[in-house]
Amino acid sequence: MTNDPNQQQAAAVENAATGDRGGLTQAELDELVASSDTGGRGAIGPVGIFLTCVALAWSLFQLWIASPIPFMVGWGVFNDTESRSIHLAFAMFLAFAAFPATRSRFQIGLGIVVPVVLAFLFMTGAKDGTVTWWIPIVALVVVAAVVLGSPKDRIPVWEWGLALVGALAALYLFVYYREISGRVGAPVLQDFVVAVIGLMLLLEATRRALGPALMIVASVFLVYTVLGPHMPSIISHKGNSLSEIVNHQWITTEGVFGIALGVSTSFVFLFVLFGSLLDRAGAGNYFIQVAFSLMGHMKGGPAKAAVVSSAMTGLISGSSIANVVTTGTFTIPLMKKVGFSSEKAGAVEVASSVNGQIMPPVMGAAAFLMVEYVGIPYFDVVKHAFLPAVISYIALVYIVHLEALKAGMEGLPRAYTPKPIVQRLIGMAFTIAAICAVSFIVYYGMGWIRPAFPQTAGYIIFAFLTAVYVGLLYIASKEKPLELDDPNAPVTSLPLPGPTIRSGLHFILPVVVLVWALMVDRLSPGLSAFWATAYMIFILLTQRPLTAMMRGNSALGAAVRTGVADLIDGLETGARNMIGIGIATATAGIIVGAVSQTGVGSALADVVEVLSGGNILAILFLTAILSLILGMGLPTTANYIVVSALLAPVIVTLGQQNGLIVPLIAVHLFVFYFGIMADVTPPVGLASFAAAAVSGGDPIRTGLVAFFYSLRTAALPFLFIFNTELLLIEVTWVQGIFVFVVATIAMLLFAAATQGWFLAKNRFYETIALLLVAFTLFRPGFWMDMVAPPYTEEAPTELAAAALATPADEDLRLRVAGVNDLGDPIEFVAILPIGEGATGEERLESSGLILREADGKMMVDDVVYDSAAAKAGLDWDQTVLRVLRPVDQPSKYLMFIPALLLLGLIVFLQRGRNSRPVRKPATA
Repeated sequence: MTNDPNQQQAAAVENAATGDRGGLTQAELDELVASSDTGGRGAIGPVGIFLTCVALAWSLFQLWIASPIPFMVGWGVFNDTESRSIHLAFAMFLAFAAFPATRSRFQIGLGIVVPVVLAFLFMTGAKDGTVTWWIPIVALVVVAAVVLGSPKDRIPVWEWGLALVGALAALYLFVYYREISGRVGAPVLQDFVVAVIGLMLLLEATRRALGPALMIVASVFLVYTVLGPHMPSIISHKGNSLSEIVNHQWITTEGVFGIALGVSTSFVFLFVLFGSLLDRAGAGNYFIQVAFSLMGHMKGGPAKAAVVSSAMTGLISGSSIANVVTTGTFTIPLMKKVGFSSEKAGAVEVASSVNGQIMPPVMGAAAFLMVEYVGIPYFDVVKHAFLPAVISYIALVYIVHLEALKAGMEGLPRAYTPKPIVQRLIGMAFTIAAICAVSFIVYYGMGWIRPAFPQTAGYIIFAFLTAVYVGLLYIASKEKPLELDDPNAPVTSLPLPGPTIRSGLHFILPVVVLVWALMVDRLSPGLSAFWATAYMIFILLTQRPLTAMMRGNSALGAAVRTGVADLIDGLETGARNMIGIGIATATAGIIVGAVSQTGVGSALADVVEVLSGGNILAILFLTAILSLILGMGLPTTANYIVVSALLAPVIVTLGQQNGLIVPLIAVHLFVFYFGIMADVTPPVGLASFAAAAVSGGDPIRTGLVAFFYSLRTAALPFLFIFNTELLLIEVTWVQGIFVFVVATIAMLLFAAATQGWFLAKNRFYETIALLLVAFTLFRPGFWMDMVAPPYTEEAPTELAAAALATPADEDLRLRVAGVNDLGDPIEFVAILPIGEGATGEERLESSGLILREADGKMMVDDVVYDSAAAKAGLDWDQTVLRVLRPVDQPSKYLMFIPALLLLGLIVFLQRGRNSRPVRKPATA
């Protein structure tokens, strides 16, 4: 079979179309995931054992540097640069060893062209007399290795050479750290050689592990770095020499070894490893079975269960493709049984699996990158991201429900008679009360233990957790072990919810440890993941032997050996899952380094402003389109890094110029949401191809339907840019609950409008009305500002009077003209909080602003350092063009009244129409 995932998927679709089969076999699906996530070369023979040992060494190294042990023993402590160097060395070695070179003509051509072009550029950039005769030799060696290619079942000698040299180039900063630190900015010939080899091999590793797109984008930025003077005037720059590129991209931590690789080293690896171990312990299957036992009986039940199980699986898998294949092999056939077409079944799985990346607490790698880029605590990132993610999943469940209504589907049969609704509600209430009581006892119990036993609190907590774990394992041992059912077998009944839930409650404990460490103890993400992973290792090693003992099974030795094997497999899989992420973050560092080195960010701001006409909505659309285009070939993590580095500051700056204060976290979440949408979008959405390979449907149609289902995810970023309450920014708990309820209702109405079905099939005017109601619930202030403007305009010369009439701690909006840091003219809106004072002048001075009037114009005479005026962007010699004073405005929530009346009219109209199913349900 070919190594190209797209060719594999196309072959699967062709087979399905000709009636040969309904999709790929499980072995072929595993190979598909391996070729895109963990590498196509498996662990077979001595070479396979060696690769397993390397992967294990990588996992153990990451656990070591994350643990407190090195600091306790005073040995094996690495600084950030050294850790990143070793991390990339492992990733480079395994990229060449685990990912064979593809044989497609385009890939081979790209692997030849890029080293040749880079060799030419590097020689062109050697302006200071550096010896460059060796650069073409390096390029020819890389080209030769590409042309020779490599088989999937063995590793040729030249592949070993590339793997070893790539690892040594990455290790260079670790081995020569002291020497390099003494000559930063003045690289020697040895630095030149290692950096050029490292950059070329890193790009080739990117091509193998991640495909051509990221390699092309990074290469374009390197070309731009050297050929800056020859670019169009709006994006031109002075150009950088080879010495500057080597120093910036490889020798320091501004490029390849920058923040992105640091996040991969410090945080991401451990979370991926934690998910791999949790999945190996059986949690993935447990989540699927629980979801089916609870939701399988509903209309379109398998699809709803697919959504819920994918949300839970998102905790343990950062890969959209792996999530699709893991849950999809079970859910997609069952969805087809109850009436979903192949394309719709695949699309539901794609939409739910891709959204796993927006679900806290892990969110792939993006949450940890946001911590570094935005500069806010991890807890705040999770808080801001939580509400949109939950709303998006609720809306997807509702979309599935609407599809089931339209098709007249039924759920799967239950093996038990459900209790009366009142009894179920009472049982649910008692369950919630019990959970709250336990949470209360645990929270305050922990709070008492720590001050009471400061030296031994950790041991006491571990003993308590272990007692709970043994108790839950005892409960699980009394139930039948969960086995993944054959989705192609006839479905006679669903599993019982009670026994299914009880059979794996102990899997929740490591997640509780992780969330507790992150959210309550506020430990660093790396240390939190370490303790959760350490506890997960403890569970992996003990759950099988303890269960065997509790069930009276005499094969205790076999259970111990199986537990050890599970641990080794989980450690290896976690490392192999990290190859692509490690390479992606390093290569994205090239792009980030080029942006900071060339100043293209400010040039791009000018380009975007020209294209958008300065309109913030147009800027957002341009950003969304760029994210989708780049994301078609870039992994989500790399896409987020690139687009956020290029456009996040632009959106914030141009938003301020338009009077819209956009929090930086909102912009980063906006970019991230559209980055994950690219996994869905045809023609390159690999998650859609993977789902089509399982369902036997057409991959392009599957992607289009999935994109249609994902419109709710695409709408949310635009909404939380203009309504930051959705991100729980500056809201109380009561307000947060209110926002959640209203936003959920609005998103459900949006889903009903886009699906063309509410209580009955929508007429076109009902769809428009539903969209109008949804928009009003999301942004009631939009209409209220039109009815009763929140500001009144004053003459600039009346600024002091406007300040006197403005209540203290409220904001004046000033449109001012001045110059930016480069001396270019600029206009922007400054939001100035007004301080206390008896006169308007005193109030302005308490805000740090001193004015003067000259020739009928109001000028900024001085701004107090670090004052509210300075933070608003005001500076001396700026001219005040407009003054907007706040006025009393009715509550924006009054707009809910006409919206709800319109919704009531739609309900009245649709209830009066025939809402019977449009077609009969398909038979199993």
